[in-house]
Amino acid sequence: MSPDGLATVGPLALERIRTAGLSPDSVGGLTLGADPVSYAIAYASAQTGAPIRAFTVRKEAKAHGTGKLIEGPFVSGDRVVIIEDVITTGGSALRAVAAVREAGGTVIGILAVVDREEGGREALSATGVPVLALATASEILARVP
Repeated sequence: MSPDGLATVGPLALERIRTAGLSPDSVGGLTLGADPVSYAIAYASAQTGAPIRAFTVRKEAKAHGTGKLIEGPFVSGDRVVIIEDVITTGGSALRAVAAVREAGGTVIGILAVVDREEGGREALSATGVPVLALATASEILARVP
């Protein structure tokens, strides 16, 4: 959530989404891990003339207020890239995929900052959408002296 982190991750994630050929209307995922990454992508996209909205998926719907599971400018019919900070088992992203689909969105991809390579990618691939990562655990460890 640091300014430097947001300024780095937002443009990198946006570039990865676009080089994969994905054109989402919105990005988001399960709170809290996906939130700063989603917001950084939305901010970076505002500079491009093709803005992407960001949203948050609650862990459970609030019992008061609107009672919505998805908060923010998500709209039924949106083409969505689910965002994840780290893929381990894939459980958080799977919950977000289910929430978006139930709300009328079309999931066109899943993007993580880091894939820990612990089986989550395979679980997420079963959703039928591409799974992308900015880095894998083995790539990061290969750079550690």
